[in-house]
Amino acid sequence: MPQTPPAPAEEQVVLGVDTHEEVHVAAIVTVLGAALGHREFPATAAGYQQLPGWACSFGVVRRAGVEGTGSYGAALTRFLRRNNIQVTEVDQPDRATRRKRGKTDAVDADSAARAVLSGRAAATPKTGEGPAADMRILRLAKESAVKARTQAMNQLKAVLVGIDPVLRESLSPLSNTSLVARCAALPGTADAAAFTLGLLARRIQQLTTEIKELTRRVNRTIQARHPELLEIVGVGPDSAAALLIAAGDNPDRLASEASFAALCGVSPVEHSSGKSQHRRLNRGGNRQANAALYRIVIPRIRRDQRTRTYLERRTKQGKSRREIIRCLKRYVARELYRRLQPPATPPAPFPTA
Repeated sequence: MPQTPPAPAEEQVVLGVDTHEEVHVAAIVTVLGAALGHREFPATAAGYQQLPGWACSFGVVRRAGVEGTGSYGAALTRFLRRNNIQVTEVDQPDRATRRKRGKTDAVDADSAARAVLSGRAAATPKTGEGPAADMRILRLAKESAVKARTQAMNQLKAVLVGIDPVLRESLSPLSNTSLVARCAALPGTADAAAFTLGLLARRIQQLTTEIKELTRRVNRTIQARHPELLEIVGVGPDSAAALLIAAGDNPDRLASEASFAALCGVSPVEHSSGKSQHRRLNRGGNRQANAALYRIVIPRIRRDQRTRTYLERRTKQGKSRREIIRCLKRYVARELYRRLQPPATPPAPFPTA
């Protein structure tokens, strides 16, 4: 891309960044849509320092569009915000645009800046700093530990099938907890089956210890920051953590409860054409938050009288159980949104003197 001479220092320009693991590609566009240039920067602390300085050489930078604000661009997003640059989350260009303009990092960076300029991109990214960001990392480690423990338990029971009948008959009736404890205490003999059982059992015990510690840290964070969520019927620590992670540490970026419902994938989507007027299920959004809403609704159907009354009424109207659960998830999202929003700051008193 040819480099256009820099704009006057007082002119506002828009920054666009296409982020990658090792390098970020930045592009500058004027408010009138003229491309001024692009440049690569390393995805390092030094590169983050150089990028705003280069961008400001073209004019005043107050807005930036960044791809991948939750992954490769997370650190850059935090750095730009600290430098008083408003960052907007930009999705990848659609297929039609890529067919017309092609695909290069410079083109993607230019498209990110133009998306902010046109208003097509308007999403505020998560801050990436705070308890929600910490819980996301803790849950990531917990989910992998749970998956590994399940795999190890399945392997232990598979080994148990083919071992010596006397040992198998003494271990088979035991519960999972007792089975793991007995296998972990097996002597380290030359028998491969006994050695493997002991190894897998000790692995399960280690993973269980990790899971308990990670769960304790997540629960402690929820109790310290949002204990009111646990007072809602059907909301447990895991569901609360998933919803807090989806909302982020700046839930005020969600303009309305409808936007939170869309984030959780429980907002209906118009699917009308001609004489056919109806809506379909939203298959997008944060699927972990969607699953958390489901885990909240199911206990309510079993134990909450208000929910059971609603279920009976909608059933008489001809709704299926699946459709009713979708409606209930939407209502729960509305209730949770009000709890997630920060308390409104009271207006300053009007001076009387």
